[in-house]
Amino acid sequence: MSPRTAYAIGLAAIAAASAAAGRVLAPRLEGPLAATWGAALLVQGPLGWWLVRSVGRPRFMGVWVTGMAARLLLVAAVGFVVIPALRWPAGPILIALVVLLILMLALEAVVVLLGQREGETE
Repeated sequence: MSPRTAYAIGLAAIAAASAAAGRVLAPRLEGPLAATWGAALLVQGPLGWWLVRSVGRPRFMGVWVTGMAARLLLVAAVGFVVIPALRWPAGPILIALVVLLILMLALEAVVVLLGQREGETE
């Protein structure tokens, strides 16, 4: 399986698991959680894809730093702008967002390791 395919499957699995967890653990926050996770997937999904494609290239560290900065900026924007503006409960939203971002970071690491193991750096 190519790193691109593994990343796409992993991202879809994380999105589905996050949606299911939100419905079960916090049904009254399903809307805010879905909006927050949607933003995370829109920001981090393409950046993770870019990282996977950058393995073995000189630009890899720059891409990695860009992805980490994007995660930090997303958490800051949600925490300081979105949550106060929409009067959402900060704790559950920020915890869910950070957990999702950590899962996507772990997915990137797994895909990169699998790609290196199989010799499939693109």
